[in-house]
Amino acid sequence: MVAIPNSGFLYGEEYIRNSRGMRLFTCHWLPLEKDVKAVIFLCHGYAMECSVYTRETGVRLARAGYAVYGIDYEGHGKSEGRQCYIPKFNQLVIDCETYFRSIMERDEYIGKPRYLYGESMGGAVAILISERDPNFWSGLVLVAPMCKISEKVKPPALVTAILKKMSRVIPTWKVVPSKDIIGKAFKDPEKREEIRSNPLIYQGTPRLMTALQMLRASEKVERNLNKISLPFLCLHGEADTVTEPAVSKSLYNESISCDKSLKVYPGMWHGLTTGEPEQNVELVFRDITEWLDKRPQVVASPLLRSYSIAHFDSKTSRVHPS
Repeated sequence: MVAIPNSGFLYGEEYIRNSRGMRLFTCHWLPLEKDVKAVIFLCHGYAMECSVYTRETGVRLARAGYAVYGIDYEGHGKSEGRQCYIPKFNQLVIDCETYFRSIMERDEYIGKPRYLYGESMGGAVAILISERDPNFWSGLVLVAPMCKISEKVKPPALVTAILKKMSRVIPTWKVVPSKDIIGKAFKDPEKREEIRSNPLIYQGTPRLMTALQMLRASEKVERNLNKISLPFLCLHGEADTVTEPAVSKSLYNESISCDKSLKVYPGMWHGLTTGEPEQNVELVFRDITEWLDKRPQVVASPLLRSYSIAHFDSKTSRVHPS
């Protein structure tokens, strides 16, 4: 654990092993105050990683009083595995869930709320984790979540059908047609180049099985939008061409959660927390921390959550009785 002078947070790293014996990298940002408000678990996007790419998220939330933990998926960042290869999306989900639950077993976090925070593909990871045991989690923060692969970046249907057949034979082949995702995701040119220069971020052609697993995961999330009951905050850039803002609106409309908020930012792109001009990033994080700060500081019982009659307005974030 390292205390950065005058930073307002502590930073640490640790390696763990998953059920398949693979060494996975984890990191965390903790507030200097011992009594944290809640614990937040980061689920990063496709090809991304935690220690550098999500650092700003960890730092900002830790300074706001939250304990923040992240993990590099198999094949991502500093974790072991074939680079950016996802053989089974559910294995990735279980790896994250197992690690996150192990953190919540620590004495200092007993009774503390626990939130899943997912960006892009990590939004699908967070939703799928929550579906495995909704009563365990206090809520979701979803930033441009991958509830559906945008038609603007997805290969044509015929190409997709061919690739599905090929994935059975050569699953790790880097052959999936793709556009410049980084160029489409991150609006600010300087921040875009910082992301391109990060050696831990995969910038190669997507592998066959990885693309197929992402497609299937997004389809599963999209099919089950009406089963999401947890409190959630969903944020999306209106000009996002990587994940669909319309599907975030469907998530808001179809979910059965009675405590939900959707914010769509005019003119913003996909990388809301990392790729926008600084004033836009400040706005996004202010919305996130304000939403978190309005939540209870203790774990809500499943029974109370089921019968909650509070509803959060998507524009004002104010509570309105049903």
